[in-house]
Amino acid sequence: MSAIDLLESQHREVEQLFSQIEKAKDGAKKTQLFEEIADKLAIHAAIEEHHFYPAVKARRTEDILLESLEEHVTIKRTLADLMKIDADDETFDAKVKVLKEEVEHHVGEEEGELFPKVKKLLAAAELDALEQEMVAEQEELKEAGEPRAAIPDETDKAAPL
Repeated sequence: MSAIDLLESQHREVEQLFSQIEKAKDGAKKTQLFEEIADKLAIHAAIEEHHFYPAVKARRTEDILLESLEEHVTIKRTLADLMKIDADDETFDAKVKVLKEEVEHHVGEEEGELFPKVKKLLAAAELDALEQEMVAEQEELKEAGEPRAAIPDETDKAAPL
């Protein structure tokens, strides 16, 4: 599996969770699904910001990466807002919908613009090695528990490139 394969598989997992949360009627189920989404997005953003984006920074990708980092901070702000409210709050479903739209936009740009450029910039072996670094951090974040807990502290500005 390459770094791009890993990121795309995470995109599909989050899409499935959004589909499930939209269908959920019970507040407890919505809370559980939201926490899964928040943890997965926290991990995804961390491994992109710490490993993937720095590794693929080049003149042909820098504009996309800077925009991606701004999208990350916007997504984190929406996540932080959602973390403050209960799933039974009248605004919860609307905020989840906004979050889904933000994530869909971000995923569309990554998969449509960034990933094709990266495939031309990096060799398969480099993408495989990068994937191993990303998986290692992903496992560390999972083991630490509740990766979403870091999100509120990451909403002031975009991560550096």
